[in-house]
This record gives sequence, structure tokens and C-alpha cells, in this order.
Amino acid sequence: MFKLARSSGRQFTSALKSASQQTQRRNLAVHEYRSAQLLESYGIGVPKGNVAHNAKEAEQVANSIGGEDMVVKAQVLAGGRGKGHFDNGFKGGVRVVYSPREASVLAEQMIGHKLITKQTGERGRICNSVYIVEREYARREFYLAILMDRATQGPVIVASSQGGMDIETVAKETPEAILTTKVDINIGVTDEMATKIATDLGFSKQCIPDAVSTIQKLYKVFMEKDATQIEINPLSETSDHKVLCMDAKLNFDDNAEFRQKEVFDWRDPSQEDADEVKAGEAGLNFIKLDGDIGCLVNGAGLAMATMDIIKLNGGSPANFLDVGGGATPEAIKQAFDLITSDPKVTAIFVNIFGGIVRCDAIAKGLISVVESMNLRIPIIARLQGTNGEQAHKLINESGLKIFSIDDLQTAAEKSVQFSKVVKIGKSSELPPSLITSLFI
Repeated sequence: MFKLARSSGRQFTSALKSASQQTQRRNLAVHEYRSAQLLESYGIGVPKGNVAHNAKEAEQVANSIGGEDMVVKAQVLAGGRGKGHFDNGFKGGVRVVYSPREASVLAEQMIGHKLITKQTGERGRICNSVYIVEREYARREFYLAILMDRATQGPVIVASSQGGMDIETVAKETPEAILTTKVDINIGVTDEMATKIATDLGFSKQCIPDAVSTIQKLYKVFMEKDATQIEINPLSETSDHKVLCMDAKLNFDDNAEFRQKEVFDWRDPSQEDADEVKAGEAGLNFIKLDGDIGCLVNGAGLAMATMDIIKLNGGSPANFLDVGGGATPEAIKQAFDLITSDPKVTAIFVNIFGGIVRCDAIAKGLISVVESMNLRIPIIARLQGTNGEQAHKLINESGLKIFSIDDLQTAAEKSVQFSKVVKIGKSSELPPSLITSLFI
């Protein structure tokens, strides 16, 4: 049997974060039109529409839809598109149009320009296509998501009668409006469970069977396609009593790429940070941050601890970079390429635990990379574990601006100290090598 309970906002937020904020695993996000195509292939109701990559295609798609009431949606992987603006001054990434010609004009304003939303920051994200759909009029709007919940170690269905809104705001202000259903992965979504959810949401009696079918099919997509999250907002009951997924956000587990090749062919690298794409190709876990102390660490837990202790000492990490178990000279070279490509970086903290890999081998690779790249910013190296003493000796005898420090707190303090001094040196136009020599 299942349990349907009213959850608190805190419980909902925890479930949502566990699905979307994995440290070592990335979840593929696909464009809305791809999500709609996938849902439609499972017999799930979506508005009639298609994608266009230029103004001419936009007019053709609008003509094929027919009617005089359509919506043009910029295909950018970011929330808040409707309230965003483009780098050319055009406002709104989701617009209603009343003719194919108007669809063409709006597409011209969107495609090839960066959309800036509250999620993208000022850099924005490029819009390479628009999704044009028939405008449907909702009689009722609901929220429904299926995601993996770390707390229950299985799928949960999160639903609310308050659809078409920011669900995290709903969870915070009216937590009683959030319904959470745990799903037994060995049983799936039964008719009884789906009927209970549809009824509690408030679908009209004549739409209950369609809503039940939609919920079960969404769960089927979730399981068969190795999704980590399926979010429908809004899930609507239209004025003519159809159940439609008006907007869909789907994420998929990167670990399933080997068996979901069609889905992963939909990846759009233009929507991702170029350095993060490059890191992924090299097998590195890299996320760019806003700070100025570069971090090179092996192991996600140690990486998080390294960033925390930098913050505790008054510094700010420039990145999360986990080289995993493969802290080889080549991996270190690729990692340094990524870190030093950020002009804000004023110091690098290398924090490696030598278990499978030996510290002396890492030290040799580190020395080789620093020499070949002619790096002038200070590097603090904390190499602990197998052959740690040999590594310490190799670094100290290298004659390079690599500072081998055993204690984590001391290493973090020096990283922050060097970073601040290098920034002072840059502002006074002194060479960083001269400034760092003061701390030898």
C-alpha cells in the first residue's frame, strides 16, 4: 500500500534538492520541446506544437498549427523565461502571438540572442530555437513532479493544487498545499494511488480517468528513461476537459547514458558552461564558482571540506574540482588548464589524499605541470597518504612556487593569505612572483 501525506515545506525542499543538487553526478537537462516530444510518444497529452530554429521555420510551424492563438517559447535551459530579457533589449522569453507572421517576427528577436533570467545571471544563455505551441486555456492548473528522494531511497510524487506558480514559494508559504506520495519501486503507481492523487488535487470527475492515466504514464517515463526528475507545471485541465502537460522539465541520470543514447543525444552543450563541458569530456567533476582560490582535490567529500575551510578562513573558492581516483599527471594538467582559464584565480589549493595513487607520483606530475605551464601564481599543496614524505621533499626541492603544507588549517590560511596578497600585487602592478616570495 501507499501513504499519501501532507508534507511540510522543509520535506518538499529536501526531496527536490536531493534530486537536483547531486555533487558528483550531473543530471542531463533537455529542452522543453524535447520533453514534450518524449511525453507525447508515451501517449501523454501536450499542446500541439513544434520547434523552429529560425524566423522562416517559425512561420511555417505557426501555419501548421493553425488558428490565431499561439505561444512562442525561447528554448533556453533556465527558469523564469517569461520574466527575462534578451541581450538586444527584447523583453520576455515566453510570448503570446496571434498570427504566423507575428511568430516569425518574435522568433527573429529571440533566436541568436542571449536570454537573461534570474537563474542565468547577467551572462545569460543563448537561444538557438523557439518552441511554438497552440495556446490552451486552462480551467484548472496543478503541479506534479516525480523525483528520487534520498530520504526514502525511492521515487516520490509531489503534487499541489496550486499549479502554474513557483512551487518552492508554495511549499514555504502554504506547506499544507503540498501532497507527497511515496512510491514502492517494486509495485509502481497503482490505479488506487493515481486516483487518490488526482482526486485530492481537484480534477473534475469526468477528467479523473485521464488524469490517472497521465500520472501512471509519467511514472513509466520516469522509470524507463532513467529520469531523476519529471516536473509538470502546470498540469492542466482545459476548458474542453482535456488533461495536458503545459510545461515540462525533465532531468536524466548521467550514469544511465550508456542505455539512454537517444535521450543523451539531445544534450545541448551551448546551454552549459564551456569549461564544465570540457571537464566532463576529460572525466573531471568541475563546477565554476565566483571566488578567486582555485581548488584541485580528489574525492567529493574532501572537495566540499576544502571549500568550507577556505570560506571559514575568509577566502572564496573559485571552483569545485574533483579529479576522483585518477589524479594522474594528465588529469592534473587538464585540471590546471581549467582552473587557470579563470582570470580571477589568484592562488591554487591542491588537496590530495594519496590512497590508490601515490603522493610522490602526484608531486612529480604537479611539478611537471607547473614547469610546463610557467605558472606564476602561488600553489599550496597538501599531499597526504602513501609516500607523503617523499612528495613533500620533491616539492620543496623543486625550486618552484609550490608550498607543501601538511596541516589542512595552515594550508587553507596560506591559500587565503597568498590570494589576498596577489590581489594587492595586481592592483599595484607588481609581479605575483615577487609578492609571494615574501612568504617563503
